[in-house]
Amino acid sequence: MDLNQIATGLQNSDFQYRLKAIAALKDHPPEVAVPLLTRHIQDPEFLVRTFVARELGRQKTSESFANLLQIMRFDNTPNVRAEAANSLSLFGRISASHLVQTFFRDDHWLVRRSILAALVELECPEEVLEVCGIGLGGDDAAVQEASVDALGALVNSRQSEAALSQLLTLKNSAAQYIRVRVAYALKHFPAPEAREALAQLRQDTDHRVVGAAMEDLIS
Repeated sequence: MDLNQIATGLQNSDFQYRLKAIAALKDHPPEVAVPLLTRHIQDPEFLVRTFVARELGRQKTSESFANLLQIMRFDNTPNVRAEAANSLSLFGRISASHLVQTFFRDDHWLVRRSILAALVELECPEEVLEVCGIGLGGDDAAVQEASVDALGALVNSRQSEAALSQLLTLKNSAAQYIRVRVAYALKHFPAPEAREALAQLRQDTDHRVVGAAMEDLIS
């Protein structure tokens, strides 16, 4: 799609045309694409804003970074904010502190899970440990489960010992779904304490926890 077609598509009242035009910008350089994308960060259609956030992640300039920060902080739709977080992470570790700040401020489960996954992917163990503490302290089950999984992902990092310590505490959680995720996470750790905790979880009062803890023993 050439620039004239893209410009026409972006002006179309049917958002499907705007989506196609935004997707076509991937074939154009940042100096062309970013200004056009910037005009649509407040598009009335959330799917268009989602596409804008996705495309800005491909266009790695200071302007696109700033636009993604604005979307992640202020958009009124969680899906769009989550997409902006994903795109921001594509800029590398420079995005980590911004992702952590948003995790503290934005308690929507989709945004928080996106940030957790991004920080794990970026291999930022200190930041992962920090947001896991916040996620586990909240009351959203999906975020709590993702936080436990993220602790398990720290096994080979410099925060491995701290992550294991948190998991050993969580094995006594009153919530069955937490204990299930802890059972899976502990399997990553070769430490004797992790083996002992798994043995305890195999005696859990909830069959789902027992099943998770024993899964690797059943072939």
